Amino acid sequence: MTADSGKLNLSRIGQIAVSVSDIDRATEFYRDTLGMRFLFTAPPGMSFFDCDGVRLMLAVPERGAESRTGNSVIYYTVEDVRQATGELKSRGVHFIGEPHVIYSTDAYDLWMSFFTDPDGNVLALMAEVPK
Repeated sequence: MTADSGKLNLSRIGQIAVSVSDIDRATEFYRDTLGMRFLFTAPPGMSFFDCDGVRLMLAVPERGAESRTGNSVIYYTVEDVRQATGELKSRGVHFIGEPHVIYSTDAYDLWMSFFTDPDGNVLALMAEVPK
């Protein structure tokens, strides 16, 4: 809440949840292939990672719950999208197209490159490249 308005303003993300079908496979991909900082696992089928202060939770949907894989996009900020894409490709990551400019301003070009995890969840690399 802001002091003057008294209204709730959401701005800081504390955790992002991504549904996966196989927690061991997903943990290995995010930890070993993407190189994310692994925090811990918790029953029944959850793994947690630190993304520069934002926690990422991978979780297998509870029994009987509808699978929710493939419905979220997480954008990771990098310095050089083309270099980061090449590095991840060398680790076997499947990309959807090549890095490209999504949007341009007078000050920068917004570059993005999209890829998938083993469950088909779409992830992205992004960089604001100054002109």
